[in-house]
Amino acid sequence: MSEKTIVLTGDRPTGKLHLGHYVGSIRKRLELQDQHQDNFYLIADLQALTDNADNPEKIRSNVLEVALDNLSLGLDPEKTTFFIQSQVPEISELTILFLNLVTLARLKRNPTVKDEMKQKGYGENVPAGFLTYPVSQAADILFCKANLVPVGEDQLPVLEQANEIVEKFNSLYGEVFQKIKPLVSETSRLLGLDGKHKASKSLNNAIFLSDPREIVEQKVMSMFTDPGHIRAEDPGRVEGNVVFQYLDAFDPEKEELEKLKRDYQKGGIGDVIIKQRLIGILEDFLKPIREKREALAKDPAAVMKILQEGTLKAREVSQKTMLGVKKAVKINYF
Repeated sequence: MSEKTIVLTGDRPTGKLHLGHYVGSIRKRLELQDQHQDNFYLIADLQALTDNADNPEKIRSNVLEVALDNLSLGLDPEKTTFFIQSQVPEISELTILFLNLVTLARLKRNPTVKDEMKQKGYGENVPAGFLTYPVSQAADILFCKANLVPVGEDQLPVLEQANEIVEKFNSLYGEVFQKIKPLVSETSRLLGLDGKHKASKSLNNAIFLSDPREIVEQKVMSMFTDPGHIRAEDPGRVEGNVVFQYLDAFDPEKEELEKLKRDYQKGGIGDVIIKQRLIGILEDFLKPIREKREALAKDPAAVMKILQEGTLKAREVSQKTMLGVKKAVKINYF
């Protein structure tokens, strides 16, 4: 089998993307598109429907939004193939074949799925599509024989299960797929504004890439810092302080930031000072992204054309993969 690197990344179209997405995955996909020739970007609409089956319009409308977010950040259709999951039927076909290689007990043990089921309160009433999410994701990756996937640590159990599917498939049918290598972001997931949960679309505790300046200002000023830091002269804690976590992720002046942390810990700096610094840094980062996004949004047909052309390319790749898969599984009748 070829040893060339094929990269796959993606987003669920359940809402606009935020700074947590940028730190956790988008920043890495921007780097990877300049390092490798074969890059695929998946808009996982079928996957989003597993827990939004009663609201398909939400998914449909957000396909364009997540595409705009990625394009405005610099994901380049000349370097990365943009495609929509539901429009590549071979992925669903591959999912069905992979489901034969996974037991119900194994699906229920997946920590990522267990955690998300608990968050959503499903219990035993979990939709089957949601429970089989790791199998679907394995098909998302392997339809194009991707072997490098940037992920957050919380998604590692999903890739582990995908590699179990690779091993099982290859042991039964011959060497068709390569193992998938996870690329874990060196930056931890950003906390939400309240400091209690990770930044999340569903919890609305995040700064979105498309937020205007006044909204960014409001959100930063509401950020959790150190409840014990009541007066400026009081010593403050950096650990668990959401403002400093965002500064760690976005402040380009690392030496100045380290001095600021030391001074904050000693006492003498108020929370407003560090929040104003963060507002300025985020505005410098977000303003060109926001302006590019607004320009792209004026021509949604052009964005949809990028998705259509990329999807056609993804289908060509998927059809080639499925020829080999069907031959291996001995269902190539005609």
